[in-house]
Amino acid sequence: MSNRPKLVVANRKMHGSLPDNQQFMQSLLLHTQQHHARYAVCPPHPYLYQAQHILQNSHIAWGGQNMSRFEKGAYTGSVSPVMLKEFGCTYVIIGHSERRQRGHDSDESCGERFEAALKAGLTPILCIGETLEEYEQGETDLVVVRQLNPVIAHVGIQALSKGVIAYEPVWAIGSGKAATPQHVQAILSFIRGHIGLLDEQVAEKMDLLYGGSVNPSNAAQLLSMPDVDGGLIGGASLVADDFIRICQIANELTDLRTAA
Repeated sequence: MSNRPKLVVANRKMHGSLPDNQQFMQSLLLHTQQHHARYAVCPPHPYLYQAQHILQNSHIAWGGQNMSRFEKGAYTGSVSPVMLKEFGCTYVIIGHSERRQRGHDSDESCGERFEAALKAGLTPILCIGETLEEYEQGETDLVVVRQLNPVIAHVGIQALSKGVIAYEPVWAIGSGKAATPQHVQAILSFIRGHIGLLDEQVAEKMDLLYGGSVNPSNAAQLLSMPDVDGGLIGGASLVADDFIRICQIANELTDLRTAA
C-alpha cells in the first residue's frame, strides 16, 4: 500500500446546468479546503469554461469526459485534446464503458486516445471493466488485460504511469450494486501485478481507481482497500452533499495512509 493521496474524480456524465454546476463546484471548494486528498471534476464539455472560471487557482482539478485522438480536422462533434488543454483541463476520461458499448471506443482506439492525451499534456483516466456476462463466466482477468494491453503497446510501460486506470465493472455502473471490496481489491491487485511483470516501479506508483455505484455508505470500505488509490464517481457526483462526503472519506483515508 502506497502513501499517495487518494484521488476522487466526479464524472458528471450528461448532467448539469449553469446554476447546478456552480452550486456543486462552489460547495466542493468550500468543504474540501483543508484536505490532503486529490479531487477533480469532469463536467460535460460545454461547461468546461465554467469549471475553469470557478476552479482555477484552487486545489480542485477539472477534465473532459472524452476526446478525439486527433488534434484537429473534419471530425464534426468531436473535441480535441488541445481544446481540452486550452480550457485548463488536467484529466480526460478514456474508454468509459458507456462509450465502448455504443461502439464509439475500442481497445485499440483507447490506446490511441491515451497516447494523444499524454502528447497534449493531459492525464488520461483509462476505464476498464467487464460486463455482467463476462463476470459470471469468470473472465474479468482476461477482459482487463485485453483492454489494458493495447494502451501499453501504444505508449510503453513507462508512459503508462503518467495516466490513471479506473476499474469499472459494467454491471456495477449506475445499477446501485457496487462490487464487493474484496472483489475490487482482487482485481486491482491483479492489474497492478500485471503491470509489475513489465515494470515493478511503474506498478507501484500507478494510480488505480474503482468506479461503479460508489456512495457515502460504501465508500469507506471500498476506498480503504490496499490497492485502491481513489474513485471515479458517477451517480453520487450529481448530489453535492454525497460527493463531498466521499471526498471527506478519501481525505480521512489519505491522512491515515500518510501517518502509517
